[in-house]
Amino acid sequence: MPAERQPQAQTLIAQLRTELEDMRADVTAANKAAISAKRLEVLDTVGELESLMVGEFPFEIPEEYSNLPQLKGRATVEIETTKGTMQLVVDGYNAPVTAGNFVDLVQRGFYDDLSFTRAEDNYILQIGDPPGKEVGFIDPDTQQYRAIPLEVMVQGDKKPTYGITLEEAGRYLDQPVLPFSAFGTLGMARPGENVNGGSSQFFFFLFEPELTPAGLNLLDGRYAVFGYVTENKDVLEKLKQGDKIISAKVVDGLENLVEPT
Repeated sequence: MPAERQPQAQTLIAQLRTELEDMRADVTAANKAAISAKRLEVLDTVGELESLMVGEFPFEIPEEYSNLPQLKGRATVEIETTKGTMQLVVDGYNAPVTAGNFVDLVQRGFYDDLSFTRAEDNYILQIGDPPGKEVGFIDPDTQQYRAIPLEVMVQGDKKPTYGITLEEAGRYLDQPVLPFSAFGTLGMARPGENVNGGSSQFFFFLFEPELTPAGLNLLDGRYAVFGYVTENKDVLEKLKQGDKIISAKVVDGLENLVEPT
């Protein structure tokens, strides 16, 4: 831990101890709802602690993607919907290109006033194309469709795998660092079998983690995960096709966004 960050880390460690003791009491009382809420708090604290350990960005992103926004770190996004407001944490350490594209589009106001266009109960809720267009994001500077490659960081790897599913790569037993294993997982949508055709559409994964153990979901390694809903998941439970994102804004970590060269 860099010396200048150690005081903040000590505060987080003390906070983590308190949260774990509180969760232990809920376990003893068999309070499942409270355990679930406390687990999210603990994981959020662990995430903050881990982020303090990172110095320089840990790997080089392939030069061929330098024309795309990149998120070299984490960012927090607040989304106001017609059913309430929720908060997302976007992970650029493990999906810098996918996360960078999303944060850039949020900053542009791209998702403001867009409707959810696809909803499958207990599976996904999808959004991301302007009404009646279904063309993804057209970059106003180039007038070109912005295509985002499939990007999956595998446990034990030093950098993400790009442009190929883990199944196609013959890595059947390898597990992504960011799996589809939690209600509110953020996944990058893409057209049909074109693994590098994603643009602006993304989806919320709606399964509970008990039903989809990490690395055992059929979406893992086939679609990129770039973050998770961390606050007010009850809002996500209420959203249906036709509901809208009123506004989306980056509330933390915008300094980690690197614009294209």
